[in-house]
Order: sequence, then structure tokens, then C-alpha cells
Amino acid sequence: MPELRKDPLVGRWVIFSPERGKRPTDFVSPEEAPSKGNNCPFCQGRENETPLEVYSVRKEGTKPNTPGWSVRVVPNKFPALAPEGVFQEHKEGIYTRSTGVGAHEVIIETPEHNLHLEDQSVEEIAKVLETYQQRMKELLNNSKNEYVLIFKNVGKEAGASLEHPHSQLIATPVLPKRVAEKENGYAAYYKETSTCIFCDMMKQELQEKNRIVYENESFLAFCPYASKFPFQICLLPKNHEANMMNISTQEVKLFADCVKVTLSKLVQALNKPQYNVVLTVGPRKKDFHWHLEILPRVTRIAGFEWGSDFFINPVMPEAAAKDLRQASL
Repeated sequence: MPELRKDPLVGRWVIFSPERGKRPTDFVSPEEAPSKGNNCPFCQGRENETPLEVYSVRKEGTKPNTPGWSVRVVPNKFPALAPEGVFQEHKEGIYTRSTGVGAHEVIIETPEHNLHLEDQSVEEIAKVLETYQQRMKELLNNSKNEYVLIFKNVGKEAGASLEHPHSQLIATPVLPKRVAEKENGYAAYYKETSTCIFCDMMKQELQEKNRIVYENESFLAFCPYASKFPFQICLLPKNHEANMMNISTQEVKLFADCVKVTLSKLVQALNKPQYNVVLTVGPRKKDFHWHLEILPRVTRIAGFEWGSDFFINPVMPEAAAKDLRQASL
């Protein structure tokens, strides 16, 4: 029988309808041959085909915008927001518009065209995550940037235009609506209970254990109770912290371990699905509990979802977590 579950953070309802669902193997993606990246501007040796780098992790003695890097950050060639200008709002009757200032950067995660994040070593993934930290610190030092969102699109259905493993970063002059909804839900729960909703969520997940995918000393990966999508995963730090940019070097390595294992299990269980990754951190100068979400693209959003803001998920999170736990590495 179908079941409705309410997301305790933002209050969104999700309809779980296993009768509409299929066996986990029916969500497996078809095998695709990897490309060789012959014309890829993100590959090493083609640095002159991208805008000039703003940050890189590279071998000692190598110069910017030349080979020798392991992680490289460049401005997006087709930016959603521009770094030049001053943020100004304008009222036009009931409407509001503003200048589109901010930043839009590409974090090229490896020089190797087909070395996906889950295939990299923990140390290599840690370098990518440390790059996230450095870019967030740099951009939030600029007062015109209100928020920095880091995300990753894997596959055309997930919005990726280039195959080469990369993440993106957009700094916005206003707080994104979804982040504001999460912060409001967080604040309302804290006002009522004097505790963090994510810390309480983690305690319950560790007690019940049936939605856990993986955990290590500092991080927990689980399928959320009210998952919007099949095989959705949340990576949550066990230590309460508002922003990922503030965690220690050791915690970055443990985060890298959790990312690697979790993505490896997802790739194994669903045969390299297309997916999105979203890193959510606390708004400027506000308490929060940062986290990372992995959102596989194995179903489509249709008219009911757009019209109601309900989501229909054919896979119970307990079943998804079991399949992911059992995936061999």
C-alpha cells in the first residue's frame, strides 16, 4: 500500500508507491562506452582552451595554465553570473530585478578524462574537497557574495555538457530559495526543541540502522526517510559544523573516504547512473549543519510533481539502502 512521508526539515511530502516501482535491477543504467576526450578542453595539455585558472593544485615548479596540475579551477566560459559590477536591486511595480553579479567557476577534478571521482584515491578526492574549501573561503571574503553553492552534474540527463570529471561553483548575491527553506526549517526545529534537526536525524538513523549505506569515524551516508528520488543519499558529518570549509584536514580525508565508498556503491548498484551532487552549507553567520546530497537520475519529474510539489518515489529508502550496502566494491 502507498505511504506518505513528510520531510521534517522543509515540510515537503513524498508519496512512496512501491506498487509503481520495479526491481532494483530495472533502475540500472545501460552500459555506455567511455569517450577518449580527443577534443576535451579540460584535459591536461589543453589549458589554453579554457579561461585562465584562478586556483590549482599542481606539482612544485610548474607554472599556472600549463600541465602539471592535479586539480584546476577556471571561470566558466558561459557564466550564469558575472564577477564584474555592483549588486543593485530595482523595483518595478510588484516585480524586483537586480544586477547579475557573482561568480561561476569550474573545478576540474583530475587531468585524466575518464578518471571519475569514485575511481580516484581517497587522497586525490581530498584534494578536490580541499579545493572546495579554498574557493568558498575566497569567494565569501567578497561581501557581494551572499552564498556559495557547489554542485556536480554527471551525465546529460543530469545537466552535464562535458564528460570530463568536474564540479561547478556558483556564488550568488542572494540566498537561494532552497537553502533558505532548509535554514528556516532548521531554525524552527531548534526553536521548538533546542537541538539540531540533523543531529537528531543522525541519532535516529544510527539507532534504526535500516537506511544506512556507509559510515566511518566522522561521516554517515544514508538514504533519507523522505527521499524524493530512488536511491537518494545524504552524507552527513557527525560533528556539528555550519560550513564544510571549516573542517580539519583529517575530517576532509574521512569525508573523501565516505564520498568514494558511497559513490562506488551507487555506481556498482545502478551501473554508472547519471546523477547530481549538491553541497549545502550554512548561510553566512548562521548556525546550520552542512551536508552533501547525491541525487540519481533514474526517474523523471512529471506534471504531478511540478503541479503539487509532491514527489512520487517507487523505491522505499530502506530497500534502496539495503541494495547499496550490499553492493560490492
